Amino acid sequence: MASGFNLSPTAVADGFRLESFAEIGSTNQLALERARAGDPGGLWLVTGHQTGGRGRRGRAWEGPPGNLAATLLLQPKVELSVAATLGFVAALALRDALLAVLPEGAIAVAPDAGDLARGGRFALKWPNDVLADGAKLSGILLETAGAGSDDLAVAIGIGVNVVAHPEATPYPATDLGAMGATATAADLFFALSDAFVDNLRLWQGGRGLAAIRHKWLAGAAGIGSEIAVDTGGTIVRGVFETIDADCHLVIREGNGQVTRIAAGDVHFGAVASVKNFEARA
Repeated sequence: MASGFNLSPTAVADGFRLESFAEIGSTNQLALERARAGDPGGLWLVTGHQTGGRGRRGRAWEGPPGNLAATLLLQPKVELSVAATLGFVAALALRDALLAVLPEGAIAVAPDAGDLARGGRFALKWPNDVLADGAKLSGILLETAGAGSDDLAVAIGIGVNVVAHPEATPYPATDLGAMGATATAADLFFALSDAFVDNLRLWQGGRGLAAIRHKWLAGAAGIGSEIAVDTGGTIVRGVFETIDADCHLVIREGNGQVTRIAAGDVHFGAVASVKNFEARA
């Protein structure tokens, strides 16, 4: 077990367990293996160097030494559609943790951040990103094992750019060091393990989803602005109005039609309005 990573006292008191690694291929992959081997859940797997991470839609997630890669394995005893909302729980927990470890005033919103800044210092991008100053700071990936609510296991993977971020990405990226923060991956994980307890309690096995939705909207990026959503082949453009009771994105298209989207990639600002976006997405 690698040294330096610790659970908060609140997480320990709630029965969470921790395994940390100096280096690992994928914390999510290991979590799913543990689930199939009968792990009861409540297990954090964490590293400061992930060599085989992945993001949504099979994209690679870079994890150089010093960045944070953590996965929480849960057995939530809920249906898959309810378990999917754990992504919002994770985003809120990460935002709370970032606000706890970043010194006040260490980040100034860029002049061109526009509608992204409405979510505050750390804004939540639907469905599962956390932005800093309009740039991507982290990614969250949910993967499952099992079929029914009784044996459903959820691996909630969280990657955060702590000391480095990828270059030449479709959208700007950043890291905590670039923002002036001195917090380490271990510092952030300690705060994350604590914040996750609070937000899981708010979620209440899905019964508290309305409270999660309300808290998420308070920190959301881009509400009221023009967006384009790639739903996997179809591009939907319009104004981002809200998320509904099931945390689906609600967009009002140019013809006035209101469309609800369960999954997709959101693009803000100028990229959302370019005519050749379909070819670039």
